[in-house]
Amino acid sequence: MTWYKVPDLQYNTNPFIKKVKINGKGICLVGYEGTIYAISSTCPHAGGELSGGWCRDGRIICPIHRYSYNLNTGRGDPGQNDYVDTYPVEVREDGIYVGMTSFLERVRNAFK
Repeated sequence: MTWYKVPDLQYNTNPFIKKVKINGKGICLVGYEGTIYAISSTCPHAGGELSGGWCRDGRIICPIHRYSYNLNTGRGDPGQNDYVDTYPVEVREDGIYVGMTSFLERVRNAFK
């Protein structure tokens, strides 16, 4: 896994939703109840930009059709049959970092 520093974002406990580009990928960062989550920035249902949505009960809500995704697991509500990717987040002294695993690393790990 490679850790990437999030540009222009310092840790605080205020709620926020922000789209950032990390390693060429759109990531939606969500500060919710003092924890920072990192998920895919695009809703798989209709392609909505999740950073334009809002949070409720530990879920991010897509602004287009109001599909929702669990911030911890990425799973959609029952009946949606979809999910968004989630990424680990570390708060370090010098900033916020998001961990990403390459496709090859995921394949190698699957056969260990």
